[in-house]
Amino acid sequence: MTDVLLVEDDPLLREATQLSLERYGYGVRTASDGHAGLALFHDRAPDVVVVDVMLPRLGGVSVVRRIRAVSRLPMLMISARTDPVDVILGLEAGADDYLTKPYDIPVLVARIRAALRRTADTAPSEPPPHATRLRFGDLTVDTASMDVHREGRLLELTPTERRLVLEFAAEPGVVLSRTVLLERVWDYACGGDARVVDVHVKRLRAKIGRERIVTVRGFGYKLVP
Repeated sequence: MTDVLLVEDDPLLREATQLSLERYGYGVRTASDGHAGLALFHDRAPDVVVVDVMLPRLGGVSVVRRIRAVSRLPMLMISARTDPVDVILGLEAGADDYLTKPYDIPVLVARIRAALRRTADTAPSEPPPHATRLRFGDLTVDTASMDVHREGRLLELTPTERRLVLEFAAEPGVVLSRTVLLERVWDYACGGDARVVDVHVKRLRAKIGRERIVTVRGFGYKLVP
């Protein structure tokens, strides 16, 4: 059973979401504030975290940032706030997706499933014959383990950043449009918002080097071999 950690301070919405997710077969643990959510996370790591942005004691962005510092599990932020700045802050903190309230439970479930698909451990127990290590200057991408090294140092990447790297590494020098990246990395789960791509590419550049991913204005991005 997939274990969901739901951190939501609204008691009615928290209970309604919990009951609905349980009907879909998920195991759900809930917390009403940020500190309680972190305590549940450290007590037993869930498979996915759904966290509200506006929380008492410790805000949702801080919760996401602290979890992301120690874990690669998928996280979704939910909020009644639709300002692009709030969306960007949530994604910059390490969230994989952002869903605005009010939301339909089937949509939330679809987002959870998409996040779990994207972050599933796809590395086989024995690397297939075609698995290779791709090198791009000081950057090494292992297509089997999905590990990325820079100057020999293992980079701490989120699941979404790993998938982005793999897409770029599979076609070095080829311009990938935002639409293509949305389809391949997010399955359009973010609603087709190209800003999601821009935010994650910015975060990825900070880790692998700004010069490694080039913006081709009006078209998209490409990895410099």
